Amino acid sequence: MSGTEKSKAHAEQAKGKVEETVGRAVGNERMTAEGEADQAKGNARRAKEDIKDTFRH
Repeated sequence: MSGTEKSKAHAEQAKGKVEETVGRAVGNERMTAEGEADQAKGNARRAKEDIKDTFRH
């Protein structure tokens, strides 16, 4: 996995987790949903890179 893409994936996942947690704490459903979406984007980016790595080896 490319170091840059790996970093982006982790950053999106972390940002999403924080946003989701804060959204739940303050009762903001929109913020919670956006956090979950960011986590999903990070997971998708990571999965894409894992697949690319699989075919490289």
